[in-house]
Amino acid sequence: MPAVQDLASLPYARHLQPFTGDLTHDGDHTEVHLDGVELEEAQAAGTRFGESAITGVTFSGGEFDHVRLDDVWLSRCRWIGGNWAESQLLDTTILDSVLAGLQSYRSYWRRVVIQSCKIDSLNLRGAKLQDVEFRDCDLSEVDFGEATLIGVTFPGSAIRRARFNKVTAKKLDFRGARELDIAQGWDALRGAVIDPTQLAEAAPALAHVLGIVVKDR
Repeated sequence: MPAVQDLASLPYARHLQPFTGDLTHDGDHTEVHLDGVELEEAQAAGTRFGESAITGVTFSGGEFDHVRLDDVWLSRCRWIGGNWAESQLLDTTILDSVLAGLQSYRSYWRRVVIQSCKIDSLNLRGAKLQDVEFRDCDLSEVDFGEATLIGVTFPGSAIRRARFNKVTAKKLDFRGARELDIAQGWDALRGAVIDPTQLAEAAPALAHVLGIVVKDR
């Protein structure tokens, strides 16, 4: 899934207007550009952004549950903490950003590209991710527990201490990930695809899950 790399290349770029208001509960914003602001503890639950760009914004804490991002392009943003539960990301691109400590459980992501991002302690428990690509990202302690993962890929990404307990996986593909460290949930990854090198590196963890004892004579 190729990602648009600069704002000017967006199909709706010429229609964007500067966002000058405040984020409020159940706001509805189309063809706006939110740029270069710091938002602390914003109360924006239920807000929708459509065909919009968000650049250089820091989100610290706040309530963003049930937010909907529909055809939104984000670049150089920082999302630190906050409640993003049951949010929806559709046809959305996130570039060169930091996502840390977000509570995004039971969210729905479809046709989303996340590229060159640092992702730490992201809670995606019970989420549904469909046709989502994590490209060239660093993922640390991401919790995918009980999530539904369909067509999710990780090319060029490092996955460290990830949890996949009780996931439902279809076309989940780890090939091309430069690091694959799964802390929990190997037994739930039936049908996932890995490459031979990843299999060799994962062998001790898989043996432990299967109860296989490996020892010399």
